[in-house]
Amino acid sequence: MILEVIATCMDDALTAEANGADRLELITAITEGGLTPGIGLVERVVQAVRIPVFVMVRPHSRSFVYAEHDIDTMALEIKAIVNAGAAGVVLGALTPEGKIDERALERLLPLTGSLQVTFHRAFDELADQHEGLRTLMKYPQITRVLTSAGPRPAIESVKEMADLVSAAAGSHLAILAGSGLTTEGVADFITRTGVGEVHFGSAVRHNKSNLSPIDPSALRQLADNLRLFR
Repeated sequence: MILEVIATCMDDALTAEANGADRLELITAITEGGLTPGIGLVERVVQAVRIPVFVMVRPHSRSFVYAEHDIDTMALEIKAIVNAGAAGVVLGALTPEGKIDERALERLLPLTGSLQVTFHRAFDELADQHEGLRTLMKYPQITRVLTSAGPRPAIESVKEMADLVSAAAGSHLAILAGSGLTTEGVADFITRTGVGEVHFGSAVRHNKSNLSPIDPSALRQLADNLRLFR
């Protein structure tokens, strides 16, 4: 069981590592769903922590449909993130028709080198997630999909999540469940869905607020509970 925690600053990164996170998703603009953080922060976090740092590559929050100049920007960001020594990047792109933008992937993925790639929650805007999963399976650089298994919070999408886990079984893709998970309900959710990785943001922050610092005691309790699944 892997516990990924969102970090938006150095304090988040250090607190998350000290209290049981296995991996960081480093972002800025958390209230907009996450955008690419400044390269200075990326470099500092990578130097400061021992756990893997996955960095968001998302140039704006208008949509997941990107113009050519957006993809140019993403390409430059990926090159900088690779040079900073991160362990992975988090990205996603859709066509105007609501399918995975393979043109964008074929431009960006070769730039990731040996980094792992997470396809982010743009996946939850697909009309057919199983078709999307089959598309992503064509790209060995993509190692996981961050998803709530549709438009609802993950905790309300148990059957859909279990179906995605089953569909990905035996492939190089892991399903990373996120959005709407609670510290109280995650154990039952894992048991019923079979997910091997979970993603937490506001649920492990003070007052469950995106703009509050990580609550060390909440994160430590969650990490301790997840040890039952390791």
